[in-house]
Amino acid sequence: MKAKVVNNLLAIAVTITLIGFAGFAIAQDQPADNMEIVKEKIRTDKKLFIATNMQLTESEAKAFWPVYDAYQAELGKLMDREGKLIEKFAANYETMSNDVAKKLLDDSLSIDSNHLKLRQSYLAKFRGVLPDTKVARYYQIESKIDAVLGYELAKRIPLVK
Repeated sequence: MKAKVVNNLLAIAVTITLIGFAGFAIAQDQPADNMEIVKEKIRTDKKLFIATNMQLTESEAKAFWPVYDAYQAELGKLMDREGKLIEKFAANYETMSNDVAKKLLDDSLSIDSNHLKLRQSYLAKFRGVLPDTKVARYYQIESKIDAVLGYELAKRIPLVK
């Protein structure tokens, strides 16, 4: 079971990462509708991954998915901010000034802080619909996805010159 979860996690993380990076390049040449299709595919794959690994009962699932969807909508806003931050970094990489570096760092820390606040604010909501063991499992799955994505970003984004 552990190997299956790890393999599924790696598969979805690689998919999200590759589509995410392809998305930045494609966005300039493709209509916005195509990017929305890609984003929806990612959301669907992630939701399927979560469903496969959460082992929810029917009544748990009925209560969980609306909270999950609301959380993911908020998380999506943070991911959009992070994507824009990466684009700003790329646009300024060759000529990075102290002022731009300061702004990028401040924005990055703000996104990190908001992500933690979001996780904390939804904890009670998830606890209201699932037992703590399943809430912990869900938060673990999200953390693992975040870790893989963070690793991929760290690997691909060069250090400031």
